[in-house]
Amino acid sequence: MLELELFAFLERTSDAAFAVTEQGEIRFWNKSAQKLFGCLASEALNRTCHDVLDGRGALGEQVCSGGCSVQLCAAQHRDIPDFDLEVKTSSGSRLWVNVSTIVFEEPRRNRLLIVHLARDISHRKKKEELLAKMLDLSKELAASSGHADGLAPVSPLSEQEQRILRLFAKAKNSTEIARKLGITLPTLRNHLHSINEKLRTHNRLEAVMHAMQRGLI
Repeated sequence: MLELELFAFLERTSDAAFAVTEQGEIRFWNKSAQKLFGCLASEALNRTCHDVLDGRGALGEQVCSGGCSVQLCAAQHRDIPDFDLEVKTSSGSRLWVNVSTIVFEEPRRNRLLIVHLARDISHRKKKEELLAKMLDLSKELAASSGHADGLAPVSPLSEQEQRILRLFAKAKNSTEIARKLGITLPTLRNHLHSINEKLRTHNRLEAVMHAMQRGLI
């Protein structure tokens, strides 16, 4: 596949797609990227990712900069996992996106193009922030209530089920937990079903709160 064919293919994807050189200079910016980030292709091309997106990680650290981990992985032909990134839009607001990466090698020019595919996850991030706040509150309530006093007994949780609840208590999402534990999402759902049956709860938030209140995690 030639570069022009690659760009024509990416133009048709619903994901925001943009391609950068190993130095982070933007060479392609599709219509979905224009819509998501509010920046025209003519305004983005030949600028760097840092200049256009000002990407930052979960702790507010700067990610889009020279010599970023994605560029290093691409240069070393290593696998690049998808990641969450907070970026700025042309209006100055901040937006959370999940980014996956494809490395395109162009032998004729002896160069690499790093293709990023991004989709909006702001709604998911807001839910995670709300969950984290609720969990902090539930921890305070559990600490002040003497844990399991007066609660009906429940079936014991396995070590794996306890690990899952601890990770949810840290506001990790399902994909992160499945990846960390080396299991599939359907397997994780099966564990959650078992946890809810044992704790007599109805969802993961309720399960985490009950487990903390009982001193199980």
